[in-house]
Amino acid sequence: MDNRPIGVFDSGLGGLTTVSALGAIAPNEDIIYLGDTGRVPYGSRSRDTIIRYATQALSWFTLKNVKAVIIACGTVSSVALPRLISALPLFGVVEPASAKAALLTPEGSIGIIATNATIRSRAYEATLAKNSRGSSVLSRACPLFVPLVESGYIAPGNAIVQAVIADHLADLRGNVDTLLLGCTHYPLLKDAIAQFMGTAVNIVDAGAETAQYALSRIKPTAATASGTLKCFVTDRPDNFEKVGSLFLGRDLTGEVTQVTLDS
Repeated sequence: MDNRPIGVFDSGLGGLTTVSALGAIAPNEDIIYLGDTGRVPYGSRSRDTIIRYATQALSWFTLKNVKAVIIACGTVSSVALPRLISALPLFGVVEPASAKAALLTPEGSIGIIATNATIRSRAYEATLAKNSRGSSVLSRACPLFVPLVESGYIAPGNAIVQAVIADHLADLRGNVDTLLLGCTHYPLLKDAIAQFMGTAVNIVDAGAETAQYALSRIKPTAATASGTLKCFVTDRPDNFEKVGSLFLGRDLTGEVTQVTLDS
């Protein structure tokens, strides 16, 4: 047994989808969440900047004495993870999500949607090439999805949500049988995306797959423990509390602490 908390890191609030998955699978685990909301989005940043931000976050988590860190950020996982140095076990979203997509695709036709930086890295394509040889992969950057989610626009019936999804995914509809959500913000739009893509398309949630993968590889907390969640952000907590409450289905007001990462 290892009763230390699990760290979850994201550039903003999207990683709360991973927190939700962790809570559903292992409700006894303590979780410390860090959202770098003061510097979101990461998707338009350079590789060196993303590595620097992630390194600062890992130093912060080390001080929190966590037993592992789930990097619930597609951009960090694809661009920075291979270059990060840490004594902590690190779990990114690319490998687990790619493995699931390869398993689910009936015809080998996989779509990947993610941030600009993730798509530029081609990390998902490289991993899928190992897991699903012969697959046809279409990748699309969806730069408006993160600010859409961060602003609280997630309802499938919202006209703005529908318009943005249609604009970003038009050339994927009808051309893929499995769609990999390569950014952990995107599952908040999952219902709207599924509505647009059609019921025949499998949707892969990278954050949820990573939660399950990580839990299978770290020592669990005692089964009798009652899991807690502590949230930290690098900007004012109010918007995170508001939108995060929608993500988790419970009120976060007054439960989010602002911290500083940059040195």
